[in-house]
Order: sequence, then C-alpha cells, then structure tokens
Amino acid sequence: MKKIVYFSQITALMFIALALVNPVLAGAQDNYIPSVSLDNYWTAFGSPQLDASLAGTNEFERGDTVDLYVELANYGRIMGFEADKKADTKMEQMLADRELDYERERTTALGITGTLRSATDLIEVKSGDQVIEALRSGDKSKDPMRFTIKVASHAPAGEYPMELHLTYDFQYNAEVDADELDPEIGLRGFQSSYWYQRANETVTIPVLIKKESDFEITGANADLNAGEKDGIIEVTYKNVGEEAADDAIARLSVFKPFSSTDDQAYIGSLAPGEERTVKFKIDVDSDATAKPYSINSEIKYTDLRGDTVISQSMKIPVTVNPAGRSYTLPGIVVLVLLVAGAAYLYRRRKKA
Repeated sequence: MKKIVYFSQITALMFIALALVNPVLAGAQDNYIPSVSLDNYWTAFGSPQLDASLAGTNEFERGDTVDLYVELANYGRIMGFEADKKADTKMEQMLADRELDYERERTTALGITGTLRSATDLIEVKSGDQVIEALRSGDKSKDPMRFTIKVASHAPAGEYPMELHLTYDFQYNAEVDADELDPEIGLRGFQSSYWYQRANETVTIPVLIKKESDFEITGANADLNAGEKDGIIEVTYKNVGEEAADDAIARLSVFKPFSSTDDQAYIGSLAPGEERTVKFKIDVDSDATAKPYSINSEIKYTDLRGDTVISQSMKIPVTVNPAGRSYTLPGIVVLVLLVAGAAYLYRRRKKA
C-alpha cells in the first residue's frame, strides 16, 4: 500500500470527478507524490465488490471462435465510519465534513484490469487483458470487456468454468488539513491526501458446449498406385459425440492427382460410440508422385432437431506407390514372336 498526496483548493466532488476521468493518476503505483501526514478525522469500513456476467449466450459449439462480452457491476458499500479525531473548532468540523465526503469514495474501483483464464486446454483464450477505467458503487460498466475464445474441435459437451481475474485500486483512506478558516471564502490553504490499495477478485464465468454429433476417422485402408483406375479406399467413421446422426453421408473433396465419380458413401444412422466402414473409388493420375497424401472428407447428416448439418473436415491418409510394371507390351512382343516362329516352321514343313 502506498500513500499518494494531492493538494487542492477544489471541492470534494471535483476531485472525485478527476479520479474517475484519470484513475491511473489517482491509483498510480509508479507515479506519486511522497506521503505527507495530515489530519485524519474518520476511518471508513467497506470496499468495492465486483461481479461479472456475460451479455448474451454462453452456449457454443465445438470448433467455435467467439467473443465473450463481460459486464461488470460494483456491489460494494460503506459498512460504517469510526471517528479518529474529535472536531472541536468550526474549522475542524468543516475539515471533518470534507473528509467524510472523500471517505465515501472508498467503494469506487479504479483502473480495473480483467484477465480471462481457462482451466482446460479445450478452450483457448485468444485475447489479452481488458481495462475499465473506474466503476462506482451501484454502477454497471458502460462498455463490456471483450474476450475471444476458441473451442477445440472435439471438445466434449458440458460446462467449462472460465476464471476472470480482476485487479484494481481503491481509496483506502483520506486525510485533510487547512491553514485557516476564512469567514468569507472558507478553508484557506486546504490540503488533502489519499491512500490507495490494490485489490484482487476472481469471478467464475461458465461456458457451455452444446451436445451434438461429432465424428472422427478411426481407420483407413488407402494404398493406391500411380495411374490406378477405380482404386478402392476404405474408411471407418466413428460418432464420438453425444447425439445420434441420421441419414449420414460421407463425402470426399478430391484434388489432383486424384479424381472420382464415386465420392459419396451412405452411412445411415450412427449412434454415439457407433462406427461404420464405407468404400470409395478413386482414380490416380499416371504422373502422380509416389508419396503420402491426404483427402478431405466430411459427413452430411440430420440432427435430432431435424436440421441438416455438415461435420468438420476430416483427413483420410492415402499412400500413392509407383506405377506397377506393365506386362502388356512384352506380352505382345512374345506373342508376335511365337506367331512368326509358327509361320516359319509351317512354311519349312510345307516345302519339305
């Protein structure tokens, strides 16, 4: 805790407005005037109490990248006052009243910094810290904090608690003094000093992942040769989600060196945990380079609500081998030689 001193001839309300406009100055940790001991007439009890809530839905789907809009509210309140110094003179009474006004600002949170953290690697926080300048007791933030999160492609459905860590300063104490009381202008040479303390709060924000079908490839037999026509690849799909999929159709997205006129395969209904193997026919270009490839696939299905859904893309590993040796030309040559030899023998026998 550090003691920060400001000297002013302005009223308490003007100081409060200045603190709200520039809370960094009011609660700065590195830029402050060394403490000066003034008179302390009151000790106030209470502090800010921040709460956070989402503006909008907190339910999302697997693979989503979304913005969370977090609204803050300050429910802090003054719990009471305790007199530290008796005000005997009229000037002391005016100073005590002035300090009492300042002490009421104890529940204002200044320079609020919010940091969102995920307790699981299934939800990634993509954005940095968010800042709100000040929040008085009883107020809500005018503009929400915005955090971007990314949900993993195969995150199981359920509730995931996100932790919002809030750090802020608040006025811990106020002290006042004056040189004299002028009957016409009031307190002359008025001084005030303010103590600020750093506080931390953590608020849990639940994020829900919807139940739905989800798929992954559990096996693939895709060993092809360059130049092969109607090569067969077998792929096994498994429903790893929480809901059944009806009228499911597996579809390929092929590119060179592959082509296909049979790039869809009917799966039918697939319950959670169930898997099914389907076949596709693939042509491979004759000049295809022998190496591992991947072919993108997806599943089109009907969910429990009757909506048509396209799954996320899944990669099928495919190996292309060098073209197999062709025996067509050597066979023709051998056949020609045999025919020629037979004709030669026939002519010799005929002459004989």
